Amino acid sequence: MKRIGVTGHRSIPGEVLAHVESGLRAVLGGHEGPLEALSSLAEGADQLFAAIALEYGAGLTVVIPSGDYEDAFEDPESLARYRGLKQRATQEVRMDFARSTDEAYYAAGTYIADSCDRLVAVWDGLPARGHGGTAEIVAYARDLGKPVTVIWREGVTRD
Repeated sequence: MKRIGVTGHRSIPGEVLAHVESGLRAVLGGHEGPLEALSSLAEGADQLFAAIALEYGAGLTVVIPSGDYEDAFEDPESLARYRGLKQRATQEVRMDFARSTDEAYYAAGTYIADSCDRLVAVWDGLPARGHGGTAEIVAYARDLGKPVTVIWREGVTRD
């Protein structure tokens, strides 16, 4: 079974969204045999990746950073998507953190990088805005020797 994990931005600008979706479809649809997708289901890249993976019949492993993770969702629609995707997961892994901190996000991101065969990064190439951010998880995966597929359009910056 091939295992593909995701890291990425919570905010995806409209002008790059179709490109990101197409890139995710190319990665998730271009494999042979069973597929497991690993995601923390954060708003943005994580949720988009998980929804597309489920469309392609992948098993979904949800990596929950903390006990209060749902409290981090400020947008009710994003929280509803999180809960809906989580219900469809075949496996749930919980990090041992009570609160959603940068350390909890880093632990979830490194767990995904450690556990996957390939990491997909919806990433603008800029430095992380906090510990556990996309750039840091990409660097971690590359240090492990994992293949990383970056999906973004040059010249577009996130909010």
